[in-house]
Amino acid sequence: MGTRHDRADRDPQNGRVREAVASARRIVVKIGSSSLTTATGGLDDARVDALVDTLAALIGAGREVVLVSSGAIAAGLAPLRLPRRPRGLATQQAAASVGQGLLIGRYATAFARHGHPVGQVLLTVDDVTRRAHYRNAYRTLRKLLDLRAVPIVNENDTVATDEIRFGDNDRLAALVAALVDADLLVLLSDVDALWTGDPTRPGSTRVTEVHGEGDLAGIDVGGAGQAGVGTGGMVTKVEAARIATGFGIPVVLTAAPLAGPALAGEPVGTFFHASSRRPAARLFWLAHATAPRGRLHLDPGAVQAVVGRRKSLLPAGITAVDGAFTAGDPVDLVDTAGAPVARGLVNYDAVELPGLLGRSTAELAAALGPAYEREVVHRDDLVLL
Repeated sequence: MGTRHDRADRDPQNGRVREAVASARRIVVKIGSSSLTTATGGLDDARVDALVDTLAALIGAGREVVLVSSGAIAAGLAPLRLPRRPRGLATQQAAASVGQGLLIGRYATAFARHGHPVGQVLLTVDDVTRRAHYRNAYRTLRKLLDLRAVPIVNENDTVATDEIRFGDNDRLAALVAALVDADLLVLLSDVDALWTGDPTRPGSTRVTEVHGEGDLAGIDVGGAGQAGVGTGGMVTKVEAARIATGFGIPVVLTAAPLAGPALAGEPVGTFFHASSRRPAARLFWLAHATAPRGRLHLDPGAVQAVVGRRKSLLPAGITAVDGAFTAGDPVDLVDTAGAPVARGLVNYDAVELPGLLGRSTAELAAALGPAYEREVVHRDDLVLL
């Protein structure tokens, strides 16, 4: 790894890469709890103001900014006299309920100094996987940007359950970047870059660029940060970078105090190169933002139709059903060995399907009515894994 990174430092293309960063028009910036708050909870006004000053300068230069901000739970600790981030979901939700208002209020005050209104956008997984909700999320973010407001996105921690959580805001930021078709994702944390190991240990070196999975081989990304107020760590940031670059969006990972130089194109932090192809945004969300509520077992012919010919899944090709799901839920489509080959939004409840298996849609329509002529999973609601 060391040799590859040394070459990256001397790469004459490095300046051009960072020039592309500096020219990005639509940017999603994510900042973590530890970069906004104290270890005991409560917002750090100086840190919030420094971030807002940097983002306001970008907006003033004609660039669009979507901010994905952690910190709601951490901000709610001190007012609720909680000594540390709670483990229980109900207490986390209570802290988020108190802290989210403090967080958005602080951002509103800071951006108002620059003449920019802010808009709070709280998302759950359902908001971005069901078709109508997904369109609404996109339209809201797009209209806020058109009105020159700053969308401030967070997971809706007050209502999300363990089963329908994004998991962390690094992942959420990558998915939001795909949703708004961003040109750049910037992940800000309390570490200045990706390192080959613990930055405090001798022998660890900074990773300047990541071109692909080979550059990540042997890197110890560790666990959550030391501040104890967030859920993420380097592992979630690397995974977020994988998601974003897979959608064709380059990523810069660096420390919050280096946000200005990073966004100006200076060679700070770690730059993750993007793939050249962008998949359909909503299906990208389906692949990366959802957890399956069940499984549909396919016969070989159905596997070939879905994977090889990109056809919709019909009842005739399903041999068994697992799980307790309702129409509109994500389910995995698995082959005869039980390996997932695709994920899609199912059009039937789990209790309906067993009586339909192995039968053609024409047969079902004749026996049960025209409502049963529909596909189990339409190809427009299906993504290959």
